[in-house]
Amino acid sequence: MLKSKEVSLVALFSALTAVGGFISIPFYPVPLTLQVFFVLLSGAILGKKLGALSQMVYLGLGIIGAPVFHNFTGGIGILFGPTGGFLLGFVPGAYISGLLYERFNKDLIRFFGLITSLAPIYFIGILWLSFITTIPIEKAILVGGIPFIPGDIVKSIMTLLIEKKAKKYLKLNL
Repeated sequence: MLKSKEVSLVALFSALTAVGGFISIPFYPVPLTLQVFFVLLSGAILGKKLGALSQMVYLGLGIIGAPVFHNFTGGIGILFGPTGGFLLGFVPGAYISGLLYERFNKDLIRFFGLITSLAPIYFIGILWLSFITTIPIEKAILVGGIPFIPGDIVKSIMTLLIEKKAKKYLKLNL
């Protein structure tokens, strides 16, 4: 059974992931957003279970039609579009981020853990992008993976810098 503070934090990170999608730079076929930052941060702050749960809640809201996906879109159809795999990758991405934050306390190891937690987002996203658009996997990597790597490294650094202060501010002992 979740405590009320945990429920509130799961809801908060679901909302932050949605806000991250509203901050969007058009880029075809996958927009540039801040969602991955909040996915990584959810795992780093909430831990593996609650971080992943926050992303499941986010996806659930979007699936039922709440306009939480990029550019205020919603509905299950988004998951069947070019960005659907990346969105589905948020759950294991947050889980891995949380798992590695729980296991290690050295910043350098945590940084590489954050980079590792990007793997399921990219893997599922690129495979789905290739499948749904019928482009070769190599092209899917070129348009749905490589352009996002520098920004996601910056988002990983931001997560590393913000996580400790946010936990202290929120007085978390999860």
